[in-house]
Amino acid sequence: MNLPNQLTFSRFVLTVFFLVAVFGSFPFNDSVALVIFIVASITDLLDGRIARSRRLITNFGILMDPLADKILTCSAFIALVERGKMEPMVEVQVHAWMVVIIVARELAITGLRLLAASKNVVLAAEGYGKHKTISQMIALIALLLLESYKEWGTLGVNLFQAWVPWVAKFSLWITVLLTLFSGGLYLWNNRKMFLDDM
Repeated sequence: MNLPNQLTFSRFVLTVFFLVAVFGSFPFNDSVALVIFIVASITDLLDGRIARSRRLITNFGILMDPLADKILTCSAFIALVERGKMEPMVEVQVHAWMVVIIVARELAITGLRLLAASKNVVLAAEGYGKHKTISQMIALIALLLLESYKEWGTLGVNLFQAWVPWVAKFSLWITVLLTLFSGGLYLWNNRKMFLDDM
């Protein structure tokens, strides 16, 4: 297994450890979850770049790289919804309807790409989709930072309390809007793929 595929596979493993940390009750579990998510996000950034620069693109990577991304981000958003139910006084609430939009978008685009593949058509990623992915990562890191900085004592509170809740809320809403817009635009631009034979 080449390096990009190892990084992709590691994201599946890191997702499991991330969920253990999010729902764990050990000291600094939220901080551990934050670090794991950041590491997993970095592997997402690196695996594609390494594969392209070293010409190591494989069928495994083509299939598993986007799947690993979706599993990581969707798992994180769903986990935060559950955390919100467990801790109703959380500063920024991730609502279930927001996550439904995020997950539905990923399922719809994945389904469209499978349909295209069955017709031997490759649908390229669009710019808005890349912006959506970046916004999701930023929102999740901000939300996880919001959960974890209180574990760092007075220093963490002094450094982050004034601005992290605002950034987390703003980035969450941007993510929901970008997810909805990019998904709708992608389906509209490729509507011939599923409307031609109606």
